[in-house]
Amino acid sequence: MKKITISADLEVYDAEAELPQEVQDLMNKAMEAREKSYSPYSKFRVGAALLLENGEIVTGSNQENASYPAGLCAERTAIFYAGA
Repeated sequence: MKKITISADLEVYDAEAELPQEVQDLMNKAMEAREKSYSPYSKFRVGAALLLENGEIVTGSNQENASYPAGLCAERTAIFYAGA
């Protein structure tokens, strides 16, 4: 047996305005995407934004259907959109 140590550094910001502009832009896009959520069952609206290597931002939102809790999460729809 071997022992593995995992550590992490975390930056904590007191306000959204302190975040790098690129992160603020992603957060704003995710909040815009949240408005396109279809969540009549959970009433929990989620948006996601991804920054691609070419600088493009793609978004997604959660999509529920009648066979709740089956549906698509916001992150998954954003990733599928990026792949399309």
